[in-house]
Amino acid sequence: MVSAGDFRNGVTFEMDGDVFQIIEFQHVKPGKGAAFVRTKIRNVIQGSVVERTFNPSDKFPTAYIERKEMAYSYSDGDLYYFMDPESYEMIPINASDLPDSFKFVKEDFVCKILSYKGKVFGVEPPTTVILQITKTDPGFKGDTATNATKPATLETGAVVKVPLFIDEGESIIVDTRTGEYSSRA
Repeated sequence: MVSAGDFRNGVTFEMDGDVFQIIEFQHVKPGKGAAFVRTKIRNVIQGSVVERTFNPSDKFPTAYIERKEMAYSYSDGDLYYFMDPESYEMIPINASDLPDSFKFVKEDFVCKILSYKGKVFGVEPPTTVILQITKTDPGFKGDTATNATKPATLETGAVVKVPLFIDEGESIIVDTRTGEYSSRA
């Protein structure tokens, strides 16, 4: 059991038959009246985000989310197949369960598969990935305004903004949480 007074970012709990994860929380102690906890929570199965307030003494059962590392193998239509490195079992995951950041993942990248009571509901790609640029415009000498960027298409098909000095064929590091260029590889 976890009480609302013990909420922290990332805590998962069951409420009304669904599983929720704390995205943001704030303990509020108004000058008049009882204290409360203001939260922003995500339904981990459906993906919806809601804001809700709780009494600090409210108690909820803790939900244990299983995170298992698996290698992305291939896609077939709307199904993406991941291989368990221990049992070599292939697990299909529907495209609707994949996050937007999955566009930076290529074959053989290791991702974390999130499941609750055996039902897969999400995929966490690696935090940073090294990808090669397949198409970008050349940077011109003299175009050195502060933080000047240009679009670059990566080998996975995703497009990111890169500095002008980056050329086609170079490998770069991309942060999958923000979808931004980090540095050269």
